Amino acid sequence: MAGSSADGSSATVVEGQAQGKQTFAFIAMTCLFFFWGFITVLNDILIPFLKESFDLNYTQAMLVQFCFFGAYFIVSPFAGRLIDKVGYQQGIVIGLLTTAAGCCLFYPSASLHLYALFLLGFFVLASGITILQVAANPYVAALGPEKTAASRLNLAQAANSLGTTVGPIIGAALILGVVAADASAVQGPYLMIAGMLVAAALVFRSIKLPVLAHVENTDDNSESVWSHRHLVLGALAIFLYVGGEVSIGSFLVNYFSESSIAGLSVEDAGEMVAYYWGAAMIGRLVGAVLMNYIADTRYLAVNAVIAVVMIVVSINTTGDVAMWSILAVGFFNSIMFPTIFTLAVKGLGSMTSKGSGFVCQAIVGGALVPLIQGVAADNIGIQLSFIVPLVCYLYIGWYALAGAEKR
Repeated sequence: MAGSSADGSSATVVEGQAQGKQTFAFIAMTCLFFFWGFITVLNDILIPFLKESFDLNYTQAMLVQFCFFGAYFIVSPFAGRLIDKVGYQQGIVIGLLTTAAGCCLFYPSASLHLYALFLLGFFVLASGITILQVAANPYVAALGPEKTAASRLNLAQAANSLGTTVGPIIGAALILGVVAADASAVQGPYLMIAGMLVAAALVFRSIKLPVLAHVENTDDNSESVWSHRHLVLGALAIFLYVGGEVSIGSFLVNYFSESSIAGLSVEDAGEMVAYYWGAAMIGRLVGAVLMNYIADTRYLAVNAVIAVVMIVVSINTTGDVAMWSILAVGFFNSIMFPTIFTLAVKGLGSMTSKGSGFVCQAIVGGALVPLIQGVAADNIGIQLSFIVPLVCYLYIGWYALAGAEKR
């Protein structure tokens, strides 16, 4: 009996140590989610800034998102292979340093006043974030029981939303708040961000994260991702979700500047973007709790339907109603990425990193959908152009109800 008690006590200590390591790893991962959320949302501030600085039309301005999210499509497959080779932790370090290099490119871009060089900077920056996404999302999903993976990823994504909420406020003050649209206004802020990313890379290189044997590198990579229906349809859902969310965020400053909507100054409109991403943060915190009691597919479907309703209201109204209804879409966006992601990679086992790379490749929707809405805005007006993201949410609703079932 004494020996049994000692064994039980020893097992409890070991289990407690394992849980402590997982908790520490989860906290470290949420910091990453904050970083890339903060950096990504600054695009919404830079688009109207660069549009004015370089005298661009909507389609040309949306090349920012095209180059940024285009990196996901090009880099994701390589990121999956990189992580299989070096592991999740070293992949994170490489991702952070690559993102810092992209931030540094903004300095010569502004000095030479070259829009093309800015676009290259966005591509390099996003390449680093792509590596972070491919590494961090499945890692967080695997840090505990599979049944709570969506809830756990929603909680981590709440930190991402905190970054996207803070980003527009700081960006509007530091960039849109300048007296003239001078491209040099981006140099200081992005050099500071680069310094923070390098510091974070040094921290991640020195800490010890737990190795998750069931998702870390595997010898069997021969199976095709196309053989998993729920993964393929989930990747399309991610394509349309990211496209819809990014497209709406990209047009908010110009939309709120319209006299028929809010007639705000560019700086004030930039600060309003924080409400869109702040609503997503609140929605993710709410979702992290509710999804412990409500089926993830049902919760996803409800959010998609309400997002469609909010866009319809904004398209058909003016003034405060049009403004606040489109901002409300942010709340219902909240749980979509982590929920779709966990549904798509569920049950992949040793193929998790490959499936994650495939899903993250679909984030290229953030490059193409805003470009399509940009063309629509140039031809039918900015308000009616929100039909483009509306179609995206219709598909997400279908995926939740019929496409996510694993066969």
